[in-house]
Amino acid sequence: MDKLKTEILDLAKSAQRASLRVAELGSGEKNAWIKNTCTLLQERREIIFEANRADLEMADKKSVTGPIRARLDLSGSRWDDMISGLEQIAELEDPVGQVTRMWVRPNGLKVGRMRIPLGVIGIIYESRPNVTIDAAALCVKAGNACILRGGSDAINTNLALGEVLRDATTKTEVPREAISVISMTDRSAIDHLLRASSFVDLVIPRGGPELIRHVTEKSSVPILRHDAGICHMFIDKSAQFEMASSLILDSKLRQVSVCNGLETLLVHRDTKDDLLPRILKTLLKSGVEIRGCPEICRILPEAIPAKESDWTTEYLDTILSVKVVHGLEEAIEHIRSYGSNHTEVIVTESIKTAEDFLDRVNSSTVGVNCSTAFSDGFRLGLGAEIGISTSKLHAYGPMGLEGLTTEKFILRGEGQIRE
Repeated sequence: MDKLKTEILDLAKSAQRASLRVAELGSGEKNAWIKNTCTLLQERREIIFEANRADLEMADKKSVTGPIRARLDLSGSRWDDMISGLEQIAELEDPVGQVTRMWVRPNGLKVGRMRIPLGVIGIIYESRPNVTIDAAALCVKAGNACILRGGSDAINTNLALGEVLRDATTKTEVPREAISVISMTDRSAIDHLLRASSFVDLVIPRGGPELIRHVTEKSSVPILRHDAGICHMFIDKSAQFEMASSLILDSKLRQVSVCNGLETLLVHRDTKDDLLPRILKTLLKSGVEIRGCPEICRILPEAIPAKESDWTTEYLDTILSVKVVHGLEEAIEHIRSYGSNHTEVIVTESIKTAEDFLDRVNSSTVGVNCSTAFSDGFRLGLGAEIGISTSKLHAYGPMGLEGLTTEKFILRGEGQIRE
């Protein structure tokens, strides 16, 4: 048997054994590990930053672009958010063992639903090393073991973080094998993991279209996709300039390299004589490159004519596709045709139009008069998120602890037999 395949299967077997132990731990035991992780991260901060600098230097040698490079950087607010996310996860209610429903059948048999862990979760992701910490903490808190495989561009940082996660199990009940970081950068390691269906219960890919496609085609393990973020905002004819411009700028420029960033702006045609030109000029002054439909290019000569591919592009940059639509119907049709089931927002003063939008748009997160940036587990009160699911089974949207569990039926009887 191939040596690499043997190593991955051995790792998966160890994770499966560890998952059985983690599933039986109480909240206090799992939280003790999370708190140890926080302490060790702070103690080894300089070691981790040194590893992170090595990854950033390698990115610079490869001429990696600004927004993509920014995903690799752990310094500043990203480090603080990572620590804060851990602390919040420790405070969250443990979903394992929760009875979510209970009802009684005519024969007196009580039937319920109880949350249980999924088992072993493989997470394959690119660039962002903070995912290593977020994913491990959420998986273990939800009673699972995890196998993490980050991108080769963050290998040094991921391995340093992995050592912290595993060393933090010391003097706790969490087994060391419950957290594994694959050290091999060979892509075939991913393929072996994807075929380990006897030991791995779920795979979550987080990354670009090529990674998602590869995992989807190769995996014999169930997949929960974190697909591209083609996020839309529709500016209705009743929208006010101050709110609309504020929400557009926050959604597009708050952090351009994130999946909940705005990529396509749809604007009602009745705004083209006043509101729309003001919005376009504001975007231009803010350094946003506009790729527009013919009507947009007529209003704003600086706009670049949009190609068909622009409507399905996740730019992750200061580029925005803009289109004039006849109204709500055309806006919804555009979202259904080009969206990725991630996040859509309407800006409107009309209650009826807002409710129609909420009812008819079925992306994983749909909002009214708010930034697309709120499509985030931390901002929605879930703690750090494992990702944003754009597939509808078994979880949809930002995934926190509950998304990493399933439900079993429990029966409570008093000697009932089936007649």
